Amino acid sequence: MSILVTGGARSGKSGFAERLTRKLADSRQAVYVATGQAFDAEMEARIALHRQQRQADADGFQWETLEEPLKLAALLEQLSGSGQTVLVDCLTLWLSNQLLAVEQRSDRQKFVEDEIAGLEQAVSGFEGTLILVTNEVGGGIVPEYPLGRLYRDLAGRMNARLAARCGQVFLVTAGIPVELRSREYLL
Repeated sequence: MSILVTGGARSGKSGFAERLTRKLADSRQAVYVATGQAFDAEMEARIALHRQQRQADADGFQWETLEEPLKLAALLEQLSGSGQTVLVDCLTLWLSNQLLAVEQRSDRQKFVEDEIAGLEQAVSGFEGTLILVTNEVGGGIVPEYPLGRLYRDLAGRMNARLAARCGQVFLVTAGIPVELRSREYLL
């Protein structure tokens, strides 16, 4: 089963996804796929803190951390059927990495859309428990720069496509998770 967890920055979505992973894992361990890249000192510090927090899990839960900023679909295909519960945090960082990796390409939008399609396929075919964390980025102002607008648009479409492939979708706001699939209206 695949589960999507979305929400705004600092909404509590990652903490909720980690607690959900602990609850759903068949064993006392899971794979944590981290997509962040350290492009500056502040991000280096964040990544180091997250690594430390996963190593020092107080209740004895074991996280195997895999860092994969770009080739996420291929990694999910490798992990599919392994019997391990997998948490990916976060898809919007992965999307950002994709855009920055091909920033100078004239076909970058198509390239990234193809990567999203590959990710969608990997999620659809995933055998096991997969929890995906992503950000809702379209609720604010329209970004001033073309790259920001492209990112916002791609993130919104990516989230909608992946939500359609997941059996459960949670929106976390103010630390409170709300399951959306059960509230879905068919028109």
